[in-house]
Amino acid sequence: MKKKFFALMMAMVMALGLAACGGNDTSTTDDGGSDSTESTGTAFKIGVIGPMTGGAAIYGTCVANSAQIAVDEINALGGDIQFELLAPADDVNDAETSVNAYNNLMDQGMQILVGTVTTQPGLSVFPLTNDDRVFTITPSASGDDCIENNDTVFQICFTDSNQGSRSAQYINEHFPDAKIGIIYKNDEQYSIGIRNNFVAEAETRGMDIVYEGTFAEANQTDFNVQLTAAQSAGADLLFLPIYYTPASAILTQANAMGYAPTFFGVDGMDGILTADNFDASLAEGVYLLTPFSADAEDELTQNFVSKYQEAYGEIPNQFGADAYDAIYTLYQAIQAAGVTADMATEDICDALIEVMPTISVTGLTSAGSEMTWDENGAVSKDPTAVIIENGTYVTP
Repeated sequence: MKKKFFALMMAMVMALGLAACGGNDTSTTDDGGSDSTESTGTAFKIGVIGPMTGGAAIYGTCVANSAQIAVDEINALGGDIQFELLAPADDVNDAETSVNAYNNLMDQGMQILVGTVTTQPGLSVFPLTNDDRVFTITPSASGDDCIENNDTVFQICFTDSNQGSRSAQYINEHFPDAKIGIIYKNDEQYSIGIRNNFVAEAETRGMDIVYEGTFAEANQTDFNVQLTAAQSAGADLLFLPIYYTPASAILTQANAMGYAPTFFGVDGMDGILTADNFDASLAEGVYLLTPFSADAEDELTQNFVSKYQEAYGEIPNQFGADAYDAIYTLYQAIQAAGVTADMATEDICDALIEVMPTISVTGLTSAGSEMTWDENGAVSKDPTAVIIENGTYVTP
């Protein structure tokens, strides 16, 4: 039976006039080193792993902040389900560091993981959650292989295959005559996965890909060769399955050379408007396939954005919205499973795995519809595209 506790809980929060930032602060730096299979209190201990520093920190910090807002709201409701959000563990978007972060959280008695934020660290951490039987809900690790052969991991974000194929579908429907160029990062699974599925769908639809260029971590600041080649090939739409930092360099250099194709990105480009040393006006007209827009007028979005701005002084990105939805999804799954915080971690995990394919959640990133999950942990929800106009995301 479908349950829509998410909207109900939000309504109760608003009716009670509870401000997330004024609620119970459940952050902790607990170093008690308790056994990871048993709870030491009445609240579920939740860990977050992501880049809190470094080049991808805009994603990790927004995930941690947004998870805290959701935890505060839920705890303020009272009731038997309470959450203790452990201090976020910084993995600097590095796989080995992420493993160390996971082990540290386990030493603190973590029972449920909200993480990792990005795919590459997740590919090292998720096998450990499978071995330890720790239920894991990742806000934004989108790789299809994050959930392969691992029943403990469920995704809130679209898989890379979904992003790639849906991007091709959108471009084919809205830019049917486009001559398409692609620039992707050849040493990053996120970028490779989206590119591969985009190309496969584009070929099925008979779309015209006239150029492909790649780059690696070591040379993601100079794109003149790729841009010159794309322009020479006649590409009037550039598909960029990459994160916002190299994308900002591409937009800057394309402008300098007078090359003005339509740019189309995916969720990793969310954040480009606040990229360091980037003229945000150059992002005007950029399209993104993303499940969240901070400018949406629905009550859930405006409530979340307002609280985030009040607490942290900036507008949240899609990664934060994913994390917020992850916490409420976890809350609903716990209700459906009937688990309690004093149960063994592996028993909590098994019970949540069983109920996840049976629940549906209306959240910030479900475009007004519902999120559901298959038995493999992949989410199903409606994707949406936005265009950047006057420095904000607008639905075309």
